[in-house]
Amino acid sequence: MKTVDFMLTTFRDGLQSAYGARVLTPDFLPAVEAAREAGIQWFEAGGGARFQSLYFYCNEDAFDMMDRFREAAGPDANLQTLSRGVNVVALDSQSADIVDLHAKLFRKHGITSIRNFDALNDVHNLVDSARSIKKHGLHHQVSITLMALPPGCEGAHDPDFYEKTLRDILDQEIPFDSVCFKDASGTATPSTVFETVIRARKLLPEGTYLHYHTHDTAGIAVQANMAALEAGADAIDLSFAPCSGGTCQVDVLTMWHALRGTDFKLDIDIDKIREAEDVFMDCMKDYYLPPEATKVEPMIPWCPMPGGALTANTQMLRDNGIMNKYPEIIRAMGDVVRKGGFGTSVTPVSQFYFQQAFNNVMHGPWEKISGPFGKMVLGYFGKTPCPADPEIVALASEQLGLESTDEHPINRNNKDPKKGIAAAEEWLKNEGLKANEENIFIVASCGEKGITFLKGEAEVMVRKNMLDQQLPTSSTQGQLKPRPDTAAVYEVKVDGDRFEVEIEGDRVTVDGQDVPVRVMNATKPVKKKRDQIRLICQASGYVFKVRCRAGDVVKEGETLIVLESLKMEMSVKAPVDGTVMDLPVYAGDEVSSGQILAVIKQSDR
Repeated sequence: MKTVDFMLTTFRDGLQSAYGARVLTPDFLPAVEAAREAGIQWFEAGGGARFQSLYFYCNEDAFDMMDRFREAAGPDANLQTLSRGVNVVALDSQSADIVDLHAKLFRKHGITSIRNFDALNDVHNLVDSARSIKKHGLHHQVSITLMALPPGCEGAHDPDFYEKTLRDILDQEIPFDSVCFKDASGTATPSTVFETVIRARKLLPEGTYLHYHTHDTAGIAVQANMAALEAGADAIDLSFAPCSGGTCQVDVLTMWHALRGTDFKLDIDIDKIREAEDVFMDCMKDYYLPPEATKVEPMIPWCPMPGGALTANTQMLRDNGIMNKYPEIIRAMGDVVRKGGFGTSVTPVSQFYFQQAFNNVMHGPWEKISGPFGKMVLGYFGKTPCPADPEIVALASEQLGLESTDEHPINRNNKDPKKGIAAAEEWLKNEGLKANEENIFIVASCGEKGITFLKGEAEVMVRKNMLDQQLPTSSTQGQLKPRPDTAAVYEVKVDGDRFEVEIEGDRVTVDGQDVPVRVMNATKPVKKKRDQIRLICQASGYVFKVRCRAGDVVKEGETLIVLESLKMEMSVKAPVDGTVMDLPVYAGDEVSSGQILAVIKQSDR
């Protein structure tokens, strides 16, 4: 009987897939200790979205989190992180010196292994990161990213394509210690998984360690894991409830049960595992768990969103009151994947797909090309598995004002004066911040949000103790008290001071105190002056930066506000020359669709 190795993904991929990676480190560390006591020695401990999210939403240092994770897991544990090739742990690609600094710092802070992938399966994007990972003494697990194409599509993401990608890795002489087949959307069919692993076994040197990773979003993860094991895989990924099943990995208990009576087994004490899982369930009891996070989504084969992206995006739709648009966006995303060149739906490409599908539903098919999706089809992130639709490429070029390119991203980044160690050092110096290696990497990978964190100006934005009908808050506790179904709760700012306002019928309370207020009919149209233009928020998110003040004279095309939505930064620009008459939002505010962001009085012509 063969013993199956497994990595516990609960505290990285699980947190991302169930909670959008917005989980505070002290809250889950007791479960890491409990898993250690239960005999688990292989943990996914960071990287991917659990790097940037700590600075963006948790007001925590990811390097401190790694240090604390190492202490909780013990000195002998194998701690593994996730890296996106030339992007490492950012959404944008990096220069070679930052790619190298990533490996150096992760080793310094207790990491022993790095799983390294490229969403386009462009192996040129893996070369520098692989060499740096090996150079700094880490185990390099090179990855090929999997998904099933929407029904009716062909040309990539079949065993032939994955075999070719593996041959490209070997031809490029990319150094690696093990190989992973990574399916972030959980859509690769068991037959494809089986054939892919069989071919890999024949192509790779005897004894090469093979790992398979999937999610249960489509409901086939147990079957896919079994197919990989039967074909010769050595390891799979498993998780603990509530971060298991659905958008997450298969639960350890579920897989243990599925293997009973087969030729495979998990070498665990199942009773101790149950105790550790109970500890984690208790750790997460105060966090809001979206209902779709742990259930099967039958439409995923038509809309291959990875687990973490699915819940983040449905939360955005729910916050905007447009969850009814979800089926339409799924259909639109299938079309986006068909015409986008078949990059694997995993961060950051999954967000490119969803954002473009959202635009196609809200603005009309292909009327508005999103910047990241457009840059992908134009080649700025590398070569897509298949050529993108020529008409879409032409639209992207026209709308973004960019030409297609076949230059490797890292070569372009190495020439970019705004990227790299020197640029980050200069930025830190100008902000009066210490330019040590950790700070350099934080700024390079997190940009202005890294600066905000290092200056002590970041806020905690996690979802705790929330009801479905309530909006999240950006308070330091990240919590809302339960409210009556008929109450509306708002956070209001006046001259920089925050107030919590609750409106229920004609009753209004401010910070818990009743206020004598007459509530007017909010549906009555407000007459607006012809020369005043209101800038309206198109999707819920957070105000990251405000670049103007009331009274400022602005030029057409000037960026006034930077929002974060759909895991992307979006610039709100002045549509005309004019004067800012009203600016009702502040940095750190949460905003929703339809909200007024600014009012501009157009200049006389």
